[in-house]
Amino acid sequence: MSVKRRDNTSSVSITALFVQWSEGNREVETRLLSEIYAELRRIAARHMRRECASHTLQPTALINEAWMRLVEQPHANWQNRAHFFAVASRIMHEILVDHARRRLAGKRGGANQPITLEEPPVAAQDGLIETLALHEAIGRLREFDPRAARIIELHFFGGLSFEEMALVLDVSARTVKRDWQMARAWLRTELSKAS
Repeated sequence: MSVKRRDNTSSVSITALFVQWSEGNREVETRLLSEIYAELRRIAARHMRRECASHTLQPTALINEAWMRLVEQPHANWQNRAHFFAVASRIMHEILVDHARRRLAGKRGGANQPITLEEPPVAAQDGLIETLALHEAIGRLREFDPRAARIIELHFFGGLSFEEMALVLDVSARTVKRDWQMARAWLRTELSKAS
């Protein structure tokens, strides 16, 4: 699934908003968010589809937390729409990983956790473990092939097309496709070892 574009005019105006925002113009922040919210929602929904059904974080909360982290990056140099959405997607992934870690730590007796008489459903715990297993596998891939790991994140979580990833990574679409095929095969092997 690729990042949807409405039309060239819209893309240009959003790019102009990104430039103004990067230059510190906070007045465009609200307008920018309203222009890109639907795309952020699609990215958040894509992330949430990989989570268990009983996940306590909702897509809207994921978008809000990601937006707050994006706003905290003063004078970020957003190269283009694809670059911004790639960063937003990566931040959403990090939020979900942090959330899974906190939930698992709580299940293992983390501090200030309420005592309950019932354990959460096994599926919920398995979903947290799968999220962390995927994150750790991508981390291992990053150790020997950072670009391939980034391609997994951009395509798998951000939904960027091969052409958009090529733009973000400053390589050819053909290189991205080749790296994607290798990374996907490697990731399947790694995740099958973990199960």
